[in-house]
Order: sequence, then C-alpha cells, then structure tokens
Amino acid sequence: MVGFACTNGERFAFPSRIHALPGRYPPIIPYVTTVGELGEFPLIERIASAIDRASLAAATAGGFSLALGIGDDAAAWSLARGVQVTTTDTAVENVHFTQQTTPWADLGWRTWAANVSDIISMGATPLVGVVTLGIPGSLDVTAIDDLYVGMIDACRAYGTLIAGGDIVSSRDVFVSVALMGVCEGELLRRDVAQPGDVIGVSGPLGGSAGGLRVLQRGLMSSDALLTAHRRPTPRVSTGQALLDAGVTGAMDVSDGLVADLAKLCRASGVGARVDSPLVPVASALHESFSDEESLLCALGGGEDYEVLFTGPRQAVERAVASIDGAAVIGEIVTDTPGRVIVLGADGNELEVSDAGWEHLST
Repeated sequence: MVGFACTNGERFAFPSRIHALPGRYPPIIPYVTTVGELGEFPLIERIASAIDRASLAAATAGGFSLALGIGDDAAAWSLARGVQVTTTDTAVENVHFTQQTTPWADLGWRTWAANVSDIISMGATPLVGVVTLGIPGSLDVTAIDDLYVGMIDACRAYGTLIAGGDIVSSRDVFVSVALMGVCEGELLRRDVAQPGDVIGVSGPLGGSAGGLRVLQRGLMSSDALLTAHRRPTPRVSTGQALLDAGVTGAMDVSDGLVADLAKLCRASGVGARVDSPLVPVASALHESFSDEESLLCALGGGEDYEVLFTGPRQAVERAVASIDGAAVIGEIVTDTPGRVIVLGADGNELEVSDAGWEHLST
C-alpha cells in the first residue's frame, strides 16, 4: 500500500493542505502532547501539511513524473525510460536505535539515508518513497514533527519526495521507508564477482560504529563520530562513478564490511581476501579508540553506507581514482562461497569476531 491508511483497514485519502477539509476532523488543539490525544487522522493531516510546506523538488532522472502524491488511496508516478529499482528498510526501537542515543530528527534522516544508499549501490538514482510509522499512543507529538524534519532534510539533500505511507499502533516505535529509484544504464549487482576481481570501497569505514560506542559508553569525542552515526551521508554520485569506470558489482556497507562482503561472495559463489592495512578507517576513530578497536569498527561496524564494489583491476582502480576517499582493499578468490579472510599487517589471518549485524541471530 502506498497512501496513508487507517489502522482498521479503511483507506483514507487526505488533502495536500489541511484547510481543504474545514470542520471534517477536530482541530489540532495546541495543548495536546501525545499522538493518542491528537488522534490518527489529525496526525496524518499534520504530517501531510509538513511535507506540503516543505515544497520538495523531485529529481528528473528517467523522465520521472509524480502523477499523484499524498491525497488519494495510492501514490502514482511515471517513468519515460530506465529500470525501476525499489528497496525498503526499517528501524525498530531498541533494535536499531534508542531514544537515548538517537534524536528523532536524526532517526528520520538515517532511515531515509539507508534506503538512498541501497538505491545508489545499484547504480540508480533515488526518486520517491513512502513511510510506515508504528507508534504508541503515548508518544509525544513533537517526536513525529522532528522525525519528519529529518526525513525532509534528507529529501532535500537527495532530491527525493515523500509520497505517502501508513500509520499503525505499536508498543515500540518503528519507522519503515520504501524508496523507488531508476537506473538508466546497467544495474550494479552482488552476483557478478569473479575470482581475480579486486575489491574496492568508496570511503572510510567504522565512523558510525564508533559514534554508537561513544554514545553507549559516555565517552568524550569529536562531533565527527556522532555525525557519522546519526547523519550518515551516502553519495549519490558514487553509483554513476562506478558504472563510468566499468565496475560490474556492488552493494552498500550497511551491516559491516566483512558481513556485507560475505553476502556478496555468497551471491557470486566465491570467496574473498581483505588486506586490513588497506582498509580506510575513519580518522576520528583514533581520537577515542585504540588502533585495534578502530580497525574492528571498520571491519565489523555497520551503517556507514559506503559502497563495496568489485570488478577487473583496471576498472576498480579507475573508480578509486574518481571517488574521494575510496581504496582497493583486497581480491576475490576461489574459495568456499561467502568465506572472507582478513589478513593483518604481518600477513597472518585475523579473527574478526565482530563481523557485522545480523537480524534474527541468537
């Protein structure tokens, strides 16, 4: 479903401007503090009004044109050319974030940026998305206001639109974004790596994991790590730079370098060797952590939203030369599919116990 809907299953078409339905719903009373006191329909109108006031400008890649946004049973858009690419990502309270470590506006940014990163890593341009909110009635109304401030900030940064969504009651907060993009050339995929290909990454890793550790441990740190965790910034130009260089395979680093590289290798039926001294480590990590812990953050920490890519050496080296901060970090090898060997500076294999986030692990 694309448009906002009621929790009882009834479709609800709301206007792009609140004043279009005078008297139909109770006014937004200034003294209400929770979403339960405000009510579902006024909350939807409040969100729709915030998006409308933002006057977001849409990207035009692929001849994209929004035919119907917020205001009907579903959103609709058209494409003149290219392949449509769609992704979705969810942030669940006390699983992916806590209210103590993540301000609501930053949660909105991060959730939108996670989807942008998926689209970019496919060699596509992000265009339009929809949002599903799961919230308890006791949640302060300003939390939703701030959440959409963050998402609207991300939309402005990446030239995307919010076209609708859904609201449901939930004990814990969750925010789910589904984002659509368009690829006007070849898709970058996970399943095309071959032995002899080299491995590159688009930028420094570990900053987000370091920022989370700083928050959890109450450490003193520069703002760089907190920003890396709370407001990661995938770069839209990365996918096109990879395609222009002749790179054939890619995926984003969302669950950790080693874990994500293992996924790429399983999809391609190959193994990988990573030379840890070549891995670009976020420089701010060394201000708060030892060299060993900094490296572990880079190898196992998630949510950096850089792009991991593979291809013939010349293509990967061209890509690295064109992307600021990128580096060649290893090679695809013939091995058990999904096996990733990490070598230390002495050439010996490192045991990487913190190998990334995995859902449903026990």
